[in-house]
Amino acid sequence: STGAVKMQPKAEELKFVTKNDGYVHIHPSSVNYQTRHFESPYLVYHEKIKTSRVFIRDCSMVSVYPLVLLGGGQVHMQLQKGEFVISLDDGWIRFVAASHQVAELVKELRCELDQLLQDKIKNPSMDLCLCPRGSRIIAMIVKLVTTQ
Repeated sequence: STGAVKMQPKAEELKFVTKNDGYVHIHPSSVNYQTRHFESPYLVYHEKIKTSRVFIRDCSMVSVYPLVLLGGGQVHMQLQKGEFVISLDDGWIRFVAASHQVAELVKELRCELDQLLQDKIKNPSMDLCLCPRGSRIIAMIVKLVTTQ
């Protein structure tokens, strides 16, 4: 009598979109099957299967910064309709940055992390926590991910 209250979708109604398969659903045997709301619209998953429809299992929600910093592919930034857009995976995943400065800093942090990981691959004995550059990059990523 006082108005409508938005209902969360039922578990079987909740669906996500993948680049290659279109709509996918969380498998009923998944721990997250009964989760009806995720803070972020992005999930990572371990397994994808097709039965009556395409399902994902072993999934976890992932927020924007970890996705940008640790996701595959190159990070691109461009100005679109007055907003700075950060994109991954050839534009499949896109985020609007708060400002040009934020977009540039995130892109630069991703480049630094990629270079740091390349250095670690070339020199496996390198201790990233004792290396001044490595420890600064890791500390910045931890601060960004934990305070977002």
